[in-house]
Formats: sequence, structure tokens, C-alpha cells
Amino acid sequence: MANILIIDDEKAIRAALRDILEHEKHKVDEAEDGMAGLEKAIKGKYDLVLCDIKMPKMDGLEVLTKLQAHNEELPVVMISGHGTIDTAVDALKKGAFDFIEKPPNISRILVSVRNALDRGNLVQETKVLRQKVGKSKVGGVQMIGESKALGVIREMIEKVAPSDARVLITGGNGAGKEGVARLIHEKSQRVQGPYIEVNCAAIPGELIESELFGHVKGSFTSAIKDRKGKFELADGGTLFLDEIGDMALAAQAKVLRALQEGRITPVGGDKDIVVNVRVIAATNKDLKKEIAAGNFREDLFHRLSVIRSSAQPGERLEDIPLLTDHFINLVCTEQGIAPKKIADKAVKELQKLPWTGNVRELRNVVERLVILSGKEITDGDVKAYATPRG
Repeated sequence: MANILIIDDEKAIRAALRDILEHEKHKVDEAEDGMAGLEKAIKGKYDLVLCDIKMPKMDGLEVLTKLQAHNEELPVVMISGHGTIDTAVDALKKGAFDFIEKPPNISRILVSVRNALDRGNLVQETKVLRQKVGKSKVGGVQMIGESKALGVIREMIEKVAPSDARVLITGGNGAGKEGVARLIHEKSQRVQGPYIEVNCAAIPGELIESELFGHVKGSFTSAIKDRKGKFELADGGTLFLDEIGDMALAAQAKVLRALQEGRITPVGGDKDIVVNVRVIAATNKDLKKEIAAGNFREDLFHRLSVIRSSAQPGERLEDIPLLTDHFINLVCTEQGIAPKKIADKAVKELQKLPWTGNVRELRNVVERLVILSGKEITDGDVKAYATPRG
């Protein structure tokens, strides 16, 4: 059942359309002129509008234009007894879903209404899906908490994001380095461009150059075709080099060249490719110690760390209640579990624990508590299930 508004100055047409639509179990509302119809359409919640073209006070094409400006996702089917091909084309160009001539044929009306409603449903489903995908993409990007440490990170992101400056983010595992990088991209001028992530620790040293810069067919045994690297894929956007402290020295030299000259050379290739990429890097290592040990290039360190940021929030005990509530709701939704509460004493127990694994560890512990506890998570549950932690 849908809510449908009929805008037409002919009472007989309105009555005929009402009979057709109510027979299909739709809820129908009416307006007898364009101005009244526009007002109702804007104030009400309708799934579809059927609108005449020739009407007093305001013609249908003007109603259509104003409705499109107000809500372009609302399908509008235009109806006219004075229709010409030019009028129909004009209506469709202005955003009408369909154009039907009077007197309306029942089958034609029903097909148009069903198609319009199906499209409306698809639009809504697409919006929901995009929201879900967006949430899954940013994952831990939601910065939950009100601590001073988190405030410093937020302020840094707001200042740094609009520029094209390279950023080096430091912090332990689970500290939220990926989230900081994603937020910098989403608040930058490059937000419409690609955001490409590379975990340098997860790629074998002999493959990292091919992964970053691409390769040409035949450059090595498994190179059966040309392949673009992450630098080229990130052109016009942001490249996030996670755990860059684990990158092989040979690859570091090529990354340095890419940052200095804005160009790369695929493995086995002889032609340079110009790239426009903002690089954000992250590491859980002390790069100054790695430089001293000969494991990291000092010149690359200085190129990367135009802006330095720590995603290690330190002791964020005051954020644990908010983070815990957030993760409980998230886990309950993901697992299909009825919403749960957590006792104040349980939160205090969580605040006593040394969170060496940072926010990621807290999230894992909360998931364990949600699954193993009763309707309310108690301090006893925390003592039983929060340690030992993995």
C-alpha cells in the first residue's frame, strides 16, 4: 500500500483515479489545483504524485519543477488531456517519471503506478545500502568519546585534512590509525577521488614494489598481464600506507622518488607514469630507532612526516563508558541479539583494565561480553570474560 496524491482540477478524473487506486489498496489524497497540490505534496509524505498539466493557479509543469527542487526522489506521473509530443518530452526532461494522456486507461495507469512505486522502493533501498556500505567502509572512523586526548586528534584532523600535506600517523596496534587516515581523506578536497589502502606488513618484500607501482607483462614469472599499482589507482585521491615501518628498503627508495617527483615506473617498465597522490602513512614502530638500525630511510621519514600525528590516545578512561555503549549496540545489531545494558559496576571494572590493545581490544572484549552474558552485563561478567584477553 502506498500514499498517492492526485492533483487535478477535474473532479470526475480525480474520482476515477481514486477508484482505480483504492481498488489496488492504495491510500489516496486529492488536490483540486496546482497550488493546493504543491502545498500538500511538500507537507505530506507521499510515495507518488499524479499531476494534471492544465490547471488553475499553477500549471502542472510548474508544480513538477518545484517538487523536483524539493524532493527529486518523489516520482511524479503527469496526466493531460491536451498532450502533445513536445509537452510529454518537456515533462520528462523536467523529471517526470511518466506521461499519460486523458482519458486515462486503467491498465496504463496501473502499469505506470507500479513502475513508479517500484523505482521509489529501489531508490530507498539504494540509499539504505549506501549508508550501510559507508558505515562498513569507515568502520572505526566514528570517533566515540569526549576525552582531551581525542579532542587533540579531532583538532589535528580538522586542520590537516583540507591541505595536501603528507601525514605520518603513529600509534600501537588497534589505536585507530586507519580511522584517522580515512577521516583525513573524507574531510579533504580529494574526497571525490579514490582512497586506496596498502598494508605494507602484509605483503612479502619481493611483491611490495609490484603492489605499489604495478608491473608490465613478462617482468617476472607470474606477471601474465600488465597491472596497475596502488599509486596509479590512487591518482587524484589518497594512498594510505599502513605499517610503512615494515616496508623493504628497495621499495622505500621508489616511494621516496614518487613523493619527490610525482611519477612512478612499473616493475619491468621503461616509461614513467605521472601520479597526483596524497600519501598518508602509519606505523606502530619508532621510525627513529629503525633509521638508527638501518631499517628505514631518513630522507623518506622526513618526506612522509610533514605533519606528524599520534593516534595513540593514551589513557582514555573517561571514554570507556561511551565506547562500551557504542560497541554493545554495534555488536547486538551485527549478531542479531536483543539490546543489552551494562551495569555501572561493570563499566568501572572495564576502566580498571590495562588496555594494551587499545580500542580494538575493547571492542573484542565487549563482543565477548555481549555473547556470553545475560540480559545485563555485570561486573561479574567482566571479571569472568574480560580476562585473559586476546
